[in-house]
Amino acid sequence: MARSQSISDKLLERILSSLSDDKAEDVVQINLQGKSSVADHMVIASGRSTRQVSAMAEKLTDRIKQEFGFTSKVEGKDAGDWVLIDTGDVIVHIFRPEVREFYQLEKMWLPQGGSASAN
Repeated sequence: MARSQSISDKLLERILSSLSDDKAEDVVQINLQGKSSVADHMVIASGRSTRQVSAMAEKLTDRIKQEFGFTSKVEGKDAGDWVLIDTGDVIVHIFRPEVREFYQLEKMWLPQGGSASAN
């Protein structure tokens, strides 16, 4: 369900500020416009433990529901190794560092020699 660009940008800003507030590490933003019909942006972040990963995901989905009025699809929150949050316009991946290193999602989505916006 695609929303207007300004809503998409506000959603991205809120996601990034929520992750920052919760002390996410190595936050990377990847622009998917023109690369994927699934979403406009992807955000990848790390938490130090399964507990922190799960807590960041829960707080983020609660904030989105309160501020934007919709429920995000969430997978993996109970395990806390890799949580996928689908907000429609922004896909968020929150990993434990070891799991993030194993899957290396950034390499799949960034062009060779390209860079993402790190926050």
